[in-house]
Amino acid sequence: MAKAKTHYVCTECGGISPKWQGQCPHCQAWNSLVEMQEESASANRYANRSAGKGAGLVQASPVLSLSDIEAQDIPRFGTGSEEFDRVLGGGLVTGGVVLIGGDPGIGKSTLLLQALASLAGAGKKVLYVSGEESPAQIALRARRLGLSVEAVRVQSEIQLEKIEAALSAEQPEVVVIDSIQTLFSEALTSAPGSVSQVRECAAQLTRVAKQSGVTVIMVGHVTKEGALAGPRVLEHIVDTVLYFEGDTHSSFRLVRAFKNRFGAVNELGVFAMTDKGLRGVSNPSALFLSQHDQNVPGSCVLVTQEGSRPLLVEIQALVDTSHVPTPRRLTVGLEQNRLAMLLAVLHRHAGVAVYDQDVFINAVGGVKITEPAADLAILAAIMSSSRNRPLFRGLVVFGEVGLAGEIRPAPRGQERLREAAKLGFARAVIPKANVPKQKIEGMEIIGVERLGQALDNFY
Repeated sequence: MAKAKTHYVCTECGGISPKWQGQCPHCQAWNSLVEMQEESASANRYANRSAGKGAGLVQASPVLSLSDIEAQDIPRFGTGSEEFDRVLGGGLVTGGVVLIGGDPGIGKSTLLLQALASLAGAGKKVLYVSGEESPAQIALRARRLGLSVEAVRVQSEIQLEKIEAALSAEQPEVVVIDSIQTLFSEALTSAPGSVSQVRECAAQLTRVAKQSGVTVIMVGHVTKEGALAGPRVLEHIVDTVLYFEGDTHSSFRLVRAFKNRFGAVNELGVFAMTDKGLRGVSNPSALFLSQHDQNVPGSCVLVTQEGSRPLLVEIQALVDTSHVPTPRRLTVGLEQNRLAMLLAVLHRHAGVAVYDQDVFINAVGGVKITEPAADLAILAAIMSSSRNRPLFRGLVVFGEVGLAGEIRPAPRGQERLREAAKLGFARAVIPKANVPKQKIEGMEIIGVERLGQALDNFY
């Protein structure tokens, strides 16, 4: 019997190489090539069954002018969780494919089981397909969560062909696949979880979703770096990509949208893990604000924007004398390279030198902030810690700091200010371009253009 030929596929870009290399020759990613067997001729029945893998997706149609096509709103239906619907862009879409990833034990299966129970209670036909748990384990979880699951159908299966047969027989409106890395197709010889199996199973389920109109939610494993396991093309196939974030030692979970063809990206849903499952948090700003009895140095409140939602987050800084030749610059929840840039701007344009000081920055509550509008709040916290002097009580700050020391405006400034005023903050130091024309009752708004001007208004 002839030995099966092998080649190596890049998990980042999908490029194929005849031999293993430390670096992918196509995208230059390191250690991303994995071994994969070439499919034998006997496996061509899968290709024959597909009969042109895109053929069943849409019927042949003539070329049309874009202006002649009648645009229609995409119908949505809620999951019963306001926070989950927010991240999805307003709810699930008929025929949509959602991929949700996260660390083990963070609550992916719990959230989806709760969503299916709510959908079944609203009259939707749902199916939960598990390749990792037995039906008895799923029933025990549902009982522990106190869910009404009489109408929730369950299948414990990992073979793609049997799952497709169940979808054809049950005709569900929503199906959960837990998880895509456990599935395999009998037409492929590679093991479950391999690049070819994950790619083909996801592609086939997507074709089924587009053909039949069933909404498919797939759970994906993540690597130790936090990225979705499997080929990068997996994220391109699906319509929506969600990530579970948060420390497993904390009761709070964040669900963030990184891709959404039917809604806004970077939306954030905040959940609290309770003995009855995940519950949406109606006022997430309270999670990220510490309750200090009195003003403390090194603390500044930032108004950040997560998708369409303004959030108040406490930024904490600790500046202390360094006892090593190279002072440390550490951040938690913020970009470390940007901190080094901000410290250089602080020295050049405000005359504050911390070259012999260790600087530690933390975003309270485990939230990750990537927008540059956090710059001014970071510098305010550093100044407060360096001088050991608390900032003005009831102060909120936002704004981007440029290399020339200018304060640049942030998007949706009025929404940020209204959220801060609603929570009782009395003073805001913001970019001058963000100052609203109409005053906000109960709040003193100070617009600044330069970094030195901003430092004078923090106390």
